[in-house]
Amino acid sequence: MPTSSAPTPRPPAPDEEELLPGPGRGSRLARAVPGLVRWPNLAIMLLSLVLVRMLLLPGQPLSVVLAPRYGLLVLAALLVAAAGYIINDYYDVKIDAINRPDRLVVGPLLRRRHAMLAHLVLNGLGVGLATLLSWRLGAVTLGAAALLWGYSARFKRLALVGNVSIGLLTAALVLLPELQLLTGRQAVWLYALAAFLLTVVREIVKDLEDMRGDAQHGCRTLPLVWGVARSKWVAGFFLACLVLLVVGAAGQLLVWGRWLLAAWLLVLVLVPLVELARRLARADRRRHFRQLSAGCKAIMLAGILSMLLL
Repeated sequence: MPTSSAPTPRPPAPDEEELLPGPGRGSRLARAVPGLVRWPNLAIMLLSLVLVRMLLLPGQPLSVVLAPRYGLLVLAALLVAAAGYIINDYYDVKIDAINRPDRLVVGPLLRRRHAMLAHLVLNGLGVGLATLLSWRLGAVTLGAAALLWGYSARFKRLALVGNVSIGLLTAALVLLPELQLLTGRQAVWLYALAAFLLTVVREIVKDLEDMRGDAQHGCRTLPLVWGVARSKWVAGFFLACLVLLVVGAAGQLLVWGRWLLAAWLLVLVLVPLVELARRLARADRRRHFRQLSAGCKAIMLAGILSMLLL
């Protein structure tokens, strides 16, 4: 007699992925949300925006520096950034399952369609708030939101394109207060350039760290196209440009008699940059690149805090 074969189970559609079973999933999701939106990065962005505002309004009381209209602009920027992190995880579920399985939120704890909805809502709020302040800020915020989506969906899988995209977004964040005030101060542009260069270095280092998962899903990141050695040289080029920028700034500060700020840049920024370059040349393990990525973030924080001495 013919035997009936069991039906082949249908693989889940992208928005039907199985959530982790068991009670308390809601509480686990609540605890995971800060990691989903990268709260340490958002905190650094908040600090940057406050210090850049202080740089542009020297000697002004805190009530002027942190005016309500500026608070709305900061909130808009943070909302768009958080939306960018969510959409990045939305597109990277399979890659992160290989590179960072312990950090997965979208999929195991949050359905992909709900992640997309959160992304759209946060972006809408951020762009809406910025547009209420001025059409210029609204256009910049909308452009940033679109670039973050393009980065997550396509650009990050292309050699150097994704790295430069994130560098430009970081520089735009530093310039955001200047776009509101239009003071013409040159220092903010130098900080934006430094942020761009260091961010590109960190993004290349992260690509070196994530090669295994990227390779399995057809990404064309810099290390997979040019190889590890050449990718290090590209990162080294951007790092050398940043070193020259810091040396030039510190030298000019010494000429002006700004000894404390010059010493800060030399000791807390330049020396770590040189050490970063040395360790980058020798790095050949995933953990080495993870440590270099953390080092880039520490150097960026030191550079941001140097604004307090201006």
